[in-house]
Amino acid sequence: MSSSSISKVVLAYSGGLDTSIILKWLQETYDCEVVTFTADIGQGEEVEDARIKAKAGHASAIYIEDLTEEFVRDYVFPMFRANAIYEGEYLLGTSIARPLIAKRMIEIANIEGADAVSHGATGKGNDQVRFELGFYALKPNVKVIAPWREWGMVSREDMLRFAEAHNIPVERKREGSKSPYSMDANLLHISYEGYDLEDPWCEPGNDMWRWSVSPENAPDQAEYLELSYRGGDIVAINGKPMTPAKVLAELNRIGGKHGIGRIDIVENRFVGMKSRGCYETPGGTIMLKAHRAIESLTVDREVAHMKDELMPRYAKMVYNGFWFAPERIMLQKLIDASQATVNGDVRLKLYKGNVFVVGRRSDESLFDERLCTFEDDQGAYDQKDAGGFIKLNALRLRMEAYAGRKFD
Repeated sequence: MSSSSISKVVLAYSGGLDTSIILKWLQETYDCEVVTFTADIGQGEEVEDARIKAKAGHASAIYIEDLTEEFVRDYVFPMFRANAIYEGEYLLGTSIARPLIAKRMIEIANIEGADAVSHGATGKGNDQVRFELGFYALKPNVKVIAPWREWGMVSREDMLRFAEAHNIPVERKREGSKSPYSMDANLLHISYEGYDLEDPWCEPGNDMWRWSVSPENAPDQAEYLELSYRGGDIVAINGKPMTPAKVLAELNRIGGKHGIGRIDIVENRFVGMKSRGCYETPGGTIMLKAHRAIESLTVDREVAHMKDELMPRYAKMVYNGFWFAPERIMLQKLIDASQATVNGDVRLKLYKGNVFVVGRRSDESLFDERLCTFEDDQGAYDQKDAGGFIKLNALRLRMEAYAGRKFD
């Protein structure tokens, strides 16, 4: 795009090396004002540091906002109503954060009268797709600047030279004090990529993990936990009402203490390559297990099975960045309709990396003890009825056999 057509850009800004360089690069390359936006979504870092760095980098305006409650209430909780999990293991911690950031960036662009938005995602990853699909869905004529697809820098050494040439401060912590991994954190999870994880045979060291103890070092005494649900969402822990963000923060704390939520996977990125990553999602791991437990009691069989069939498609939409797509919105309405009766309590037992469901109850339970008891059901169920049921279901199989067709 022509640099003359850009006068103001909203930049997703963390205050780290990459985005500090991007701030200066945008100013030089496009001769434009840069508005920085830093979202606090529970990453556990001091986001106010970004204000100091953005001011030093001559940002024309600085936005720093706490979005933790909105993040969990409007993004994480709806996703967990769907029991979403990508490729059988990944709880979508990074994926689900991007649409919220994209939405707020477009809102700020409209407030500031900005011509463009910019992000620090590389040209190899999924985040560039997630951000930009969100941008275009919410402002179809917006201009997007993705520096990693434009500039000539290809390594950290190139970036350090740029920083030195432009007097951009670079934190140089003593050896061993900073993680060598590429990390992304929010209130749902923390991810690790790069360094020795680029060899999928290499086991990560125990010192890599930040939120959880190893299962071997978890307490020898199990801990019981009771979660209360209303409309498919957790509203209280051990009888104490909590906001969505406080629910997730508390489950992270408890789950991390018991070594819950670590995974090591090779996933298929949307752009086509395979990527090895490690994830810590203690609270989310507990939430998924508990939500399926309360649904098992309160949701009709065919509704539950339909949700299970649709879930991989929903998870793929979230992973690939289609949060604002009409098919995701339509599917969300279907999922949310299924949650009207998902009310009650789930009791869990946490022990050395494991989450066990040990109890569930609900005033809207579909479980009828009279129907499934091994004792006298006092006529609640006539076992003779099963004979006709089986014969009707076997009819087509018998026709196949009569026709002489073989099944081996």
